[in-house]
Amino acid sequence: MNLNITAVAMLLALAALPAEADDTLKKVGDSGRISVAYRESSVPFSYIAAAGKPVGFSVELGNAIVDEVKRRTGKANLEVNYVSVTSQNRIPLLVNGTIDLECGSTTNNSTRAKDVAFAINHFYTGTRLLAKKSSHISNYADLAGKTVSSTTGTTNAQVMRKYNTDNGLNMDIVLAKDHSDAMLLVDADRAKAFAMDDVLLYGLMATAKSPGEWEVVGDSLQVEPYACMLRRDDPRFKELVDGVIGGMMKNGEFDRLYTRWFMAPIPPNNINLRLPMAPQLRENLKNLSDKPAL
Repeated sequence: MNLNITAVAMLLALAALPAEADDTLKKVGDSGRISVAYRESSVPFSYIAAAGKPVGFSVELGNAIVDEVKRRTGKANLEVNYVSVTSQNRIPLLVNGTIDLECGSTTNNSTRAKDVAFAINHFYTGTRLLAKKSSHISNYADLAGKTVSSTTGTTNAQVMRKYNTDNGLNMDIVLAKDHSDAMLLVDADRAKAFAMDDVLLYGLMATAKSPGEWEVVGDSLQVEPYACMLRRDDPRFKELVDGVIGGMMKNGEFDRLYTRWFMAPIPPNNINLRLPMAPQLRENLKNLSDKPAL
């Protein structure tokens, strides 16, 4: 009698565990393939510079993670499938298994954490504005009654809507499918400014045809962390990803990558963003925190 009860209890406990299919390392090992997301215009994190190949700071973090996956699974010839994603589809594609890892420019926040998991935070940024110098936009009040662009599926769009309502600015906020399209709306004079994370705005400005015509303006509305994104309830894979990023933060490799992408000329135009590491990120090199934004 007691033996049967124990056996039933064990079966129920096993049934409560995550399905084997949710284990990314097993999925990758069985298939011999890992699918890694990239962004087309999230400069300098993940973008296309030449020949259709993604490059950037976050891309290098992702490559380091893939190298460890190869080692952990014993698949030296692991096939790496790069998948272009947007702000709008990145989470659904991760949840449904189309991609296994996303290292781009994704904010780690509590709402998204209901659907996905985040690794150690690897950048901190805030919402500001990209505008043409000729428009004489210096802050949000200058946009009262005017059209402002942002990107679909971003926290920046939510921040701008709230700021617009709270301050009664009556801005017309239009959303583009990706950052380059949102900037194009300003370039074509269909919007006066593009609201986005300041680091992405500096990156877009650096890769513009005429960088000197643009400027990043406005107060930083809030500080948010970026982190690589993976599926929830997969502790083995999160341990691997955190181990890679944390190891790079501890051994100096992260600092080297940061200098390469934020303090030196980057492709395709060899513009130097000259963006020193934020105090929050410098502190996180010690703390190794995956704490989300509110």
